[in-house]
Amino acid sequence: MWRPMITMAPWVMNPHTTANKQDALTFRKPSKEDGLEVHELIASCPPLDTNSSYCNFLQAEHFRDTCVVVEKNENIVAFTSAYQPPNRRDTLFIWQVAVSPKARGCGVGFRMLEALLDRPENAGIRYIETTITDDNRGSWALFHKFNQHHGRHGDVTTFLDKHAHFDGHHDSEYLFRIELKSS
Repeated sequence: MWRPMITMAPWVMNPHTTANKQDALTFRKPSKEDGLEVHELIASCPPLDTNSSYCNFLQAEHFRDTCVVVEKNENIVAFTSAYQPPNRRDTLFIWQVAVSPKARGCGVGFRMLEALLDRPENAGIRYIETTITDDNRGSWALFHKFNQHHGRHGDVTTFLDKHAHFDGHHDSEYLFRIELKSS
């Protein structure tokens, strides 16, 4: 019996969707209706700082072009908040990357960063910046991988010092600045 040969997996054409329909991931811009669910997701992802739910509503509405939500079975399982700092339109500052334990281990964080860079409104981005505390192993791994993939031009400096800026009440935040390789 003749069997058709599969020459291409469907997720190759659309890398923002997984192969298994039951576990399909949808990457999209957030809306303000997502604010509370985003807030609850971030609260479930230590060591991320929990901001007010109002902040998450503003991120989802005002910064939707530089934020991404990932849904699985109609539930939000990941969120990246980001913005372009004033007067630096070539830079995308990644504020937080939250991935639910249900979606970890399959590269969702990396794929969210790539999805942001794939958007036409972010075409002029030449630098990715983020701040990371010493103990956030997941973020360090994600941004080292992202740096390696994008040309290894990253640099880490102290952004906010535990004692000088936080009076000992918060860990130091290290700025990881990644220059994207030219296409």
